[in-house]
Amino acid sequence: MNSYRWYLSDLKNVEQNGLKVFSTFSCGGGSSMGYKLAGYNLLGNCEIDPQMMKIYRKNHNPKYSFLMDIRKFNKLDDLPEELFDLDIFDGSPPCSVFSISGEREEVWGKEKAFREGQAKQSLDDLFFEYLDAVNRLRPKTFVAENVKGMIIGNAKGYVKLIIEKAKEIGYDVQLFVLNAATMGVPQRRERVFFIGRRKDLKLPPLKLHFNERPILYKEIRSGRGSRLKENTKTYKRWVKRKPSDTDIGQITRRLEGKETGFNTVLIKNSLVPPTLASGSIFLRYDEPYYISRQDVILIQSFPLDYDFMDASVQYVCGMSVPPLMMKKIAEQIHKQWFL
Repeated sequence: MNSYRWYLSDLKNVEQNGLKVFSTFSCGGGSSMGYKLAGYNLLGNCEIDPQMMKIYRKNHNPKYSFLMDIRKFNKLDDLPEELFDLDIFDGSPPCSVFSISGEREEVWGKEKAFREGQAKQSLDDLFFEYLDAVNRLRPKTFVAENVKGMIIGNAKGYVKLIIEKAKEIGYDVQLFVLNAATMGVPQRRERVFFIGRRKDLKLPPLKLHFNERPILYKEIRSGRGSRLKENTKTYKRWVKRKPSDTDIGQITRRLEGKETGFNTVLIKNSLVPPTLASGSIFLRYDEPYYISRQDVILIQSFPLDYDFMDASVQYVCGMSVPPLMMKKIAEQIHKQWFL
């Protein structure tokens, strides 16, 4: 298998390690695929979004699958026995309220429906609901991914509460800020990982250090997305770009004095692509084209035969953990804690 160029069909050749994992807030299954690539037995998932669950089931065929809010999952009284004997309980509680872009503090504690078909949720509570599930299932370890904004400014208070609650329920927690670009992923994506280990198991602290070669955009670039229309503002701004510009917003600020266009990013051959967000727009620096669909898949290290069904490829990828990023973490957990 060629690192970030891989197929779901490759999973049948992965040597199994016998460890069991269950994923919550699974979206399209980025972290789930990472565990599978590392040889884990992925038992199933819990996901609130009907469209994402449809895609997850299509690509993963989970043994146990719960289409519901984690609060409802926590109240189920007939969970399978296997879920009470997990090696890893995985989850990526929605993190947009902690992002360093956007409203942040203004939306903390407020309920909001983020996608059609979802219940309204106060997103800053969901990490604690996740820990309630940990407390109920008592997995040996847990891995929770979130945005780097969680450890910046006032959000540090939430991190302290999370760590305190984890300790109360019997888990020691380590925080790791990891960059996907150092882990074999063609993307500069920084994320925080809360990795907990049950105290009674007396596991040593985990050590995570990654230093893989950066993968530049020119190494994965293929095809083209749609062409910029010449009568649009974006095109007229793009033609006035300078080598120092990293997004359309910088051009707009320089030429028009406006604060707009910062989510339209200029992708350069000589650099590792930046964070692929569900709402970001990637535009090639050297030609008036958006990046291709395959570029998006490779930037996120998703398999090339993944069936996105009727969903936006960028939305599914942008909302997911890069599989190769989780694979590297899962391999170290296996090596350091379970061998």
